[in-house]
Amino acid sequence: MANVLKDEKKQQIIALGRLGWSLRKIQETTRVRRETISAYLRGAGVEIWPPGRWKREGKAKPAIPVITGSEAAKPAIPESGGQPNFNPNPNPNPENLSTKGTAKAISKPAIAVITGFGVGFSGQDPETSKSVGSASTCEPYREIIKLGLSRDRNARAIWQDLVSDYGFPGGYQSVRRFAYKLRGTQVPQARAVILTAPGEEGQVDYGSGPMVREAPSSKYRRTRLFALTLGYSRKAVRLLTFRSSTRIWAELHEKAFRRLGGAPRILVLDNLREGVLVPDVYDATLNPLYRDVLAHYGAVALPCRIQDPDRKGKVESAVGHAKKTPLKGQRFESLEQAQAYLDRWETNWADTRIHGTTKRQVAAMFAEEKPTLLSLPVEPFRYYQYGERVVHLDGCVEVEAAYYGLPPGWIGRGVK
Repeated sequence: MANVLKDEKKQQIIALGRLGWSLRKIQETTRVRRETISAYLRGAGVEIWPPGRWKREGKAKPAIPVITGSEAAKPAIPESGGQPNFNPNPNPNPENLSTKGTAKAISKPAIAVITGFGVGFSGQDPETSKSVGSASTCEPYREIIKLGLSRDRNARAIWQDLVSDYGFPGGYQSVRRFAYKLRGTQVPQARAVILTAPGEEGQVDYGSGPMVREAPSSKYRRTRLFALTLGYSRKAVRLLTFRSSTRIWAELHEKAFRRLGGAPRILVLDNLREGVLVPDVYDATLNPLYRDVLAHYGAVALPCRIQDPDRKGKVESAVGHAKKTPLKGQRFESLEQAQAYLDRWETNWADTRIHGTTKRQVAAMFAEEKPTLLSLPVEPFRYYQYGERVVHLDGCVEVEAAYYGLPPGWIGRGVK
């Protein structure tokens, strides 16, 4: 008897074919022969593009001169006669720092294109080119910056906290140079770039979140950080939770879809138990509940191959960005407070930043991608419980202290 593909693999092939993927690309992704893929696509009525008919993409857009430092993205700060506005810090430091001196606002000329994006430093200290009598704008905040560096926070995270909590009038480049003098340089790393069409792909993953006090035990516990990142715009939705299960994993997807206002057509995920029951190079077995939730929203899951973490590098970067920038060294008294802090950072900083790969603002690219997302259904998904039971001698199976009868002759058989 010939091998027959599972229904999940068939739906995955048909979905990729409807997106306009070539037979060669679908073969490399699903590990199924092109002849088999062609037969299933013809059976589903999907047009197959022969060689030579592919449309060439339009010319690349010209580079837009942007300023990627602090002056382009920081919110407006009310002037107060040269004195910074020391707002109460929602996350107070245990050291009770008292050296929060005054800082004078220094006007700076507009900067052209800067390609550093916080990855590394130039190796030259611009402070040495200033006049001898000029002092850094960061000098009154030296102790706060030192405290942030001691917690292994990067310069951008420290600058964002200074602007939000202390009314810092200076720019990101000032904090970056000051942190360079205190800590030293960092070596950038090369990364591969995967290009996707708007609304086509999203990547999901878990990461470790901050320490949050749990109500029943009044003890600090490590949370889990759920992230969904769109492949085109790099718009990310980050949610915190204490526990994880198949239903919680699916509910986090629904919350992310509602925040985005739509769903991508493909979701790339790791081989975690909540989404994939049996990892396999050729034909992975998806969790039935997770598969049905995605089908309710019109999406298809695409598990990564084993030992291929670079396939979902965009969501890995989103998780690392949140861990290193807003959540590094932070503790919260409740999960609601932690989520509110993360949402505020997402709106004020993550969405307004100039992305290092696309060289464009994340919010502007998401405005282009949002109309291409799949529309959300009218009703949410109705959850059910999935499990395996053995039929008892009385012809019934037990589910949460409730007994359900089955047809005669099923005694001793396993049912799902």
